[in-house]
Amino acid sequence: MSCQVTVLYFARSAELVGLRSESVCVPQRITSLQLWEEIVKIHPRLAVIRDQVVFAVRQEYVLLGDQLLVLQTGDEVAIIPPISGG
Repeated sequence: MSCQVTVLYFARSAELVGLRSESVCVPQRITSLQLWEEIVKIHPRLAVIRDQVVFAVRQEYVLLGDQLLVLQTGDEVAIIPPISGG
């Protein structure tokens, strides 16, 4: 079973993708790493930030790995790369 989630892109991820947000259809039950891989299939340029990205699902930080997510249509997934500043 699949669902539509809203992917939000911030900072470098938005630059790489050329979007601030989009709707993406993904499996409802998916690991956080598989979800990242689904997004990278759509936007391969994101692969360069994989080791630096912070991932958030429903406004909660998630490590990329084997953590099982149960998504619902309308959930927000944020791709947040490191933000430099001073």
